Amino acid sequence: MADVIFGGIEGGASRSTAVIYNGEGKKLAEAEGLGTNHWMCGMDDCKERIFKLIQECKRKANVPEKEPLTALGLSLSGCEQEATNQELKEGLTRDYPYLSKTYFVCSDTVAPIAAAREKGGIVMITGTGSNALLINPDGSVFQSGGWGHLIGDEGSAYWIAWKAIKIYYDEQDGFKNPPNGLNTTFIWQIIQSYFNIKSRFDILPYLYSNFEKSKLAGLCREVAKGAESGDPLCQWLFNEAGILIARFILALAAKCDKDVLDQEGGLPIVCVGSVWKSWKYLEPGFSHELQTNTSKIILKQLSLLRLMVKVATGAVYLGAKAISYNLPRKYSDNYHVFYHYVRKELAH
Repeated sequence: MADVIFGGIEGGASRSTAVIYNGEGKKLAEAEGLGTNHWMCGMDDCKERIFKLIQECKRKANVPEKEPLTALGLSLSGCEQEATNQELKEGLTRDYPYLSKTYFVCSDTVAPIAAAREKGGIVMITGTGSNALLINPDGSVFQSGGWGHLIGDEGSAYWIAWKAIKIYYDEQDGFKNPPNGLNTTFIWQIIQSYFNIKSRFDILPYLYSNFEKSKLAGLCREVAKGAESGDPLCQWLFNEAGILIARFILALAAKCDKDVLDQEGGLPIVCVGSVWKSWKYLEPGFSHELQTNTSKIILKQLSLLRLMVKVATGAVYLGAKAISYNLPRKYSDNYHVFYHYVRKELAH
């Protein structure tokens, strides 16, 4: 098995991570690089970035650069459509013949589940944007969210930042009062400081002519600091985000196979993204939404999992599975449970 080498890449819009493993399930090297969403960087740049990431891993592991991987799993943002996934595979085979013998391409939401559970589950991404995906044991896949900031991204860093700005501007316009009569003084201070602006009009370039989603989402870090310092409105924003995240999970739980729901600890949710760092302030809204929900499936039990390995490890597993290779692994070493929900019996 010494000559068997598997690669995996987890690629986002802004950053990507690659790992390579030997046939005994041991990680040999990892590397980080630019984003590999082909809709954003173009198909040619995407292929070149994938090539450079794997070549860097090979160099670190003392693997000859012209020795192709046995299989390369690619779990990339923007790879939701089979037609463009096939185009990517064909392009890599043609342009980089020494990169890998075979390829498996899928969305960036698939690898986190593959790294944690063999029987499937849900991945809930709440980073710059938001997306939720369910994979059942039979391979069926269901999505909720993931449509970008114009019509979605609820509960994400972008949504929290946008909501903070919206609440203040609505108040100043006399259009709508802040929720629960909360004070907006602190929110306006962090908006001014983060964007280096003085008046409300100064924010317009950041929203339109010079818009960068990641820049706007970065305000969420300041809101998180505000929640830590005790600002009620900042805490309210994360509470609302928790409610929305729970709704994504409830939407997908209704489509879960019984074997997924009946796993030890209940429905497994692999949590990815920086917003989860503020779990303390997400949890009240999250658990309340699950407990009081009556419109969808009554979810009795779930576990939130945080990966202890690179998400790209899941892409390695997927690449090995695609060629029916039984790569040694121990799932329980790959994650830890940071929250276990059990529904309380409601009083009649």
